Amino acid sequence: MATQRPDPLTLEVVELIGTVVARYHAEYERAAADHTLTGAQARVLGLLSMEPTPMRRMAQKLKCEPSNVTGIVDRLEARGLVERRPDPSDRRVKLAAATQEGRSTARRLRESLDFAREPLAQLTEVERTVLRDLLRRMLGEATAEPPCAAGS
Repeated sequence: MATQRPDPLTLEVVELIGTVVARYHAEYERAAADHTLTGAQARVLGLLSMEPTPMRRMAQKLKCEPSNVTGIVDRLEARGLVERRPDPSDRRVKLAAATQEGRSTARRLRESLDFAREPLAQLTEVERTVLRDLLRRMLGEATAEPPCAAGS
């Protein structure tokens, strides 16, 4: 059975999506470095600034091994950006949580990301809504999070 070749429009859309992703990652890495963080550390800190999370769930969200998350959290904890605390609903489980300094750093990091914000600001609210809905449809409503880098 022969595979059907993608049409030129599909190929162009795939290339454009790849370019957007590459630019976003490059800016994210630069912004993280400006805060003396690796990209993986910045992603973990960003997630933990939203809510305290068990390490295993963090690894699932980032699609990486729990040992990688443990190493990242260790380094963030050594800098005073993250702390471990017991889960109030199950004292056997440890939650990783951003400290006040960690939440502040995560906020500054988010605010420094201009790549997506500036081009999206050129679109109308209706266009941004359509783009969001199309992306959600492409992802099957799944949450797309970048995998974490080993040893980061």
